[in-house]
Amino acid sequence: MNDPITLNGISLTASPVRRQEEILTPQALDFVKALHQATHTRRQELLQDRQARRKQIANGADPAFLPETRHIREDDSWRVAPTAPGLEDRRVEITGPVDRKMSINALNSGAKVWLADMEDSSTPSWSNVINGQLNLRDALDNRLTFTSPEGKDYRVTGSTLTELPTIVVRPRGWHLPEKHMLVNNTPIAGGIVDFGLYFFHNAHRLIAEGRGPYFYLPKIENHLEARLWNDIFILAQDLLGIPQGTIRATVLIETITAAFEMEEILYELRDHAAGLNAGRWDYIFSVIKNFRTRGPRFILPDRNLVTMTAPFMRSYTEQLVRACHRRGAHAIGGMAAFIPNRRDKAANDVALERVRADKTREAGDGFDGSWVAHPDLVPVALEVFDGVLGDRPNQRERLREDVVPNDKDLLNIAATPGVITEAGIRSNIEVGIRYIESWLRGNGAAAINNLMEDAATAEISRSQIWQWIHSSAVTSDGEIITAHWVQELLEEEFGQLERFAGDRFDDALELFEEVACGEHFPTFLTVPAYARFLHESREPAAAA
Repeated sequence: MNDPITLNGISLTASPVRRQEEILTPQALDFVKALHQATHTRRQELLQDRQARRKQIANGADPAFLPETRHIREDDSWRVAPTAPGLEDRRVEITGPVDRKMSINALNSGAKVWLADMEDSSTPSWSNVINGQLNLRDALDNRLTFTSPEGKDYRVTGSTLTELPTIVVRPRGWHLPEKHMLVNNTPIAGGIVDFGLYFFHNAHRLIAEGRGPYFYLPKIENHLEARLWNDIFILAQDLLGIPQGTIRATVLIETITAAFEMEEILYELRDHAAGLNAGRWDYIFSVIKNFRTRGPRFILPDRNLVTMTAPFMRSYTEQLVRACHRRGAHAIGGMAAFIPNRRDKAANDVALERVRADKTREAGDGFDGSWVAHPDLVPVALEVFDGVLGDRPNQRERLREDVVPNDKDLLNIAATPGVITEAGIRSNIEVGIRYIESWLRGNGAAAINNLMEDAATAEISRSQIWQWIHSSAVTSDGEIITAHWVQELLEEEFGQLERFAGDRFDDALELFEEVACGEHFPTFLTVPAYARFLHESREPAAAA
């Protein structure tokens, strides 16, 4: 790794990536630094508030609707900003990282929106961070191409932005730093780097071509964190001379605390708000993380048994639709993570029917659209939402006045049907280790057992094991889950992994043991994972 260099007050500590000078221009660095300096102190305070809130919950204080914001919830007069160009119809959104091949596939998928993900499906290696920005620029310049090692050529079929899925970028969450960009030896927030570089280079061209700078905001835990993003939007638009309200943001409701503040989050972002998304996997992880020491009332069964029909998940999604439509915002459903297997028609048909049932439930509940992880699922989701929406772009007129906000129902976790099995423990181990291994090599979207796993699903896998061990949970066969037994299963599952040259399975096993079996519970597994590969002589390559 080269010695650090300082440009415009920002120290760059990573080895240079080809074409990074196109992204890290002096003006762009000044812009990112201004956003950092205006928000760093408040971001740190909010992260400390997260810790304090988790401690309160661990000590028995259940979340509830906030009395101090009751006036916002009870005021029927306010609405979010009018829908921005390209976001009127969001019936199917495809998600995926911003490497070249997957970006092209997403843009050619026929979905209405592409969630260009710099967060849970992307490892934040320096090469991925810079190449992701380059790929987005190349896509907007109509020059995004890719040739596979086998010689297959990929290129975007549409020639203008209005012919392609609307691009909505998901930057990293507040908890992740960008350790390769420092101001006065302090890392800039990864989310500010991702947002700032994309906004600086592309906002004007997006507006000129009939779209706009649109974002998904992840891991928000309360309305004050949404307020910080709103302040960043105001500053960013002022610095570039862009009219206020041009930015649009959709917030992922993927933490249990945010579920009690959905209308407040929309209110804080109301001039920039586009909607809310039911981020189901991170939501389940957040439930486990916050209540992991609270006993049997909060212990969930095997991961694959925690479905959207569980009472606490139904309450969460129905209250989300109500909150969005009451305020004129879009409600976007959760991820269908199935990866079609064209070589096994029978298994494929069963899985597609499950996807169809999931999307049918969402469309019937009033959602305006939903997510898929693979292009082959776009037609299935489109068919379902076409059947409900017809020629309408959305169904925001469905106010769901039959849904009554209920904070107790959001915490009705004990009513989740299902059991814990040895097979479920083994599956969590396999998914956790295989995903971490992929992440350490630079690929944050890993196909495992016909499912697209990302950081959120890996978090469920490791946090369930931690909770089961520390709660002495019991399997359906009457086996008490102990650290010793899990260690035995770990060794068995690890011995069955298919190794290959250059794999990171030894590191993945060590890290999985730390985050799933250790006495201390890391808040996010990606934080120690990020530290691990930063201290090596080589960084992972960009995802292929």
